[in-house]
Amino acid sequence: MEKNVLVTGGCGFIGSHLIDLLVDQGFFVIVVDNLSGNTSTKFLEQHLEEKKATFYQYDIRNLELLLSIPLEFDSIFHLAAQSDVKKSVEEPEFDFSVNTVGTFNILELMRKKDIQNLVFAGSGGTVYGELAASPTPEDYPLKPISIYGSAKAAAEMYCSSYSSLYGLDIVSLRLGNIYGPRSKRGVMYDFYNKLKTNPSKLDILGDGNQTKSYLYIEDTIDAFNMLYQLNTRGFDVYNVSSAKAIKVVDIAETVTKILGIKNVKYSFTNEKRGWEGDVSFVSPDVTKLKQLGWAPKISLNKGIEMYLEWLSQT
Repeated sequence: MEKNVLVTGGCGFIGSHLIDLLVDQGFFVIVVDNLSGNTSTKFLEQHLEEKKATFYQYDIRNLELLLSIPLEFDSIFHLAAQSDVKKSVEEPEFDFSVNTVGTFNILELMRKKDIQNLVFAGSGGTVYGELAASPTPEDYPLKPISIYGSAKAAAEMYCSSYSSLYGLDIVSLRLGNIYGPRSKRGVMYDFYNKLKTNPSKLDILGDGNQTKSYLYIEDTIDAFNMLYQLNTRGFDVYNVSSAKAIKVVDIAETVTKILGIKNVKYSFTNEKRGWEGDVSFVSPDVTKLKQLGWAPKISLNKGIEMYLEWLSQT
């Protein structure tokens, strides 16, 4: 008998890849997504046609709609989010309503429908803040500097308390910068499109020294799968990222090299941060996850190459 699972944000970049894996593993997937941010059901169509998934265009801020879903399910993968740090600074109340209240509603759904398991897509860099240790372990104090980071940290605290009070099993994946096919945002996407427009000049936000870790989508989905299969008891968190951080200017060098573009002039805005609320140095410690046997399979250079190839075909 098929096991039913619910995926919020299933039409997005990471969510659609996760659904591909779940369907391959024999799950029937109930997808909830409000189709904001230019998303669509494009990557779900085959699963919907084959009746291996069903779709509800619901907003996670509406608990009544979530409770009205007629199908039963055993677990929830919660990926629906307002994921733009810049937007969170401009519209803090909106960010809070989606990322904190939305997660609260998912926890209430679990409590009221007696659903035991939750896999939550948290945030790696933004919850630790600017002064984090390098590399940053999961038990480092949370000192976010953006509204987005605060909302994600608050959501985790609700996960912790709901787990303790109501006996729920919850694991939070503190995701790094995830990239790869189906992504239409991020530094690599930005560089690719700028260079397509003008291959002689590349405008880079910040001073180029912002240093962050990046993880290819395939390795990210492997982590989701491993941590779901782990059957966490209580509440736990894992950093999910690469072990190596790289400067933004080095990402630019890699992208231009792969594209075969030479003599590109870099232009910087010269601020330390790329935008308000941006954490300029992120280096999560992934030792805890690696101790479970997980390790990235795709190198950064190979991953960027595959991603740029996909972008060139879209």
